[in-house]
Amino acid sequence: MNNKADIDSALVVNDGVEQPPIVNPYLDNIIRKRRRSAMTVDDYMNGILEGNTIVLSQAITLVESSLPEHRELAHELIVRCLEHSKRKESMRIGITGVPGAGKSTFIEAFGNMLTDKGHRVAVLAIDPSSEKTKGSILGDKTRMETLCNNPKAFIRPSPSAGSLGGVARKTRETILLCEAAGYDVVLIETVGVGQSETAVHSMSDFFLLILISGAGDDLQGIKRGVMEMSDLIAVNKADGNNVEKANMARALYANALHLFPPTGSGWTPTALTASSVEKTGLEDIWAMMEKYFALVKGNGYYWHRRREQDRYWMYETVNSALKDMFYDNPSVAAALPDYEQAVLDGKIDSFSAAGELLKIYGR
Repeated sequence: MNNKADIDSALVVNDGVEQPPIVNPYLDNIIRKRRRSAMTVDDYMNGILEGNTIVLSQAITLVESSLPEHRELAHELIVRCLEHSKRKESMRIGITGVPGAGKSTFIEAFGNMLTDKGHRVAVLAIDPSSEKTKGSILGDKTRMETLCNNPKAFIRPSPSAGSLGGVARKTRETILLCEAAGYDVVLIETVGVGQSETAVHSMSDFFLLILISGAGDDLQGIKRGVMEMSDLIAVNKADGNNVEKANMARALYANALHLFPPTGSGWTPTALTASSVEKTGLEDIWAMMEKYFALVKGNGYYWHRRREQDRYWMYETVNSALKDMFYDNPSVAAALPDYEQAVLDGKIDSFSAAGELLKIYGR
């Protein structure tokens, strides 16, 4: 009890409350519960086939994991999903465009329109990872708020994680999981022009290039290769005072597309205008896509392209597996820091260091 001198003083110290422990007292229970609830391939498959989006998200996380102990489980899951995916003639649509073209806004409006037509839509949005921090914002769910809350849609933002071209390394496997879950339209959004078009083109059936008018020379900075890959160009933001400029840009792009060689599918690419805000032009774009799929399924190009993609991804999988085997090798892992430091110190050139490491791996 405080005496009178203490009470009269301005330096009275009252007893404080007992501080809670720094470590969560329930942590052990949480860890044990997670260990008990480790899912099997059958658990994943049942959830995916039932359309459980939580299980689907967990399965995608498993596939994206770089942990060696997850690879075998992920591989078995992918093989199981492939059986169901091949039975469904889904539409894989790659979408790219210049920065600021409104890709996310377009996908939200387009996706909601497709779900209104009875389709189930999966959106795989690839966010670029920072080269410095290796982190990603993964903000597409924020930008696609209404589509995110649509029960017939599934949005999965994934970091590019330093993959070549900015495309998430496991995007193709994610497509197979989504198709097995019953999503018949898969939209693959790329980082932007010049980043990932080739990789996305190798895993999609239809390639949509979104552009805008009024950004300087409309053809300046647009790579010939990107336009050659495009099955359709959509001039977005054709609203308000920009309608006339958008129509002029559409005509310019349409004329440019006629200069390219014929496509192997027999399809003639063209250009259309659209407004994601006013929801105009979206029906025309979808009608063009339906016309394309009717053509390629009728002439057999649809399955021919799928087989070509399978061959491409066989080699990509081999390359990826060899890379993992190299870095997982204990001898290489032990020698790598020394060679890295030697290169930084200028004691050995990078080519010689790589050659020495490969010799170590081959022993």
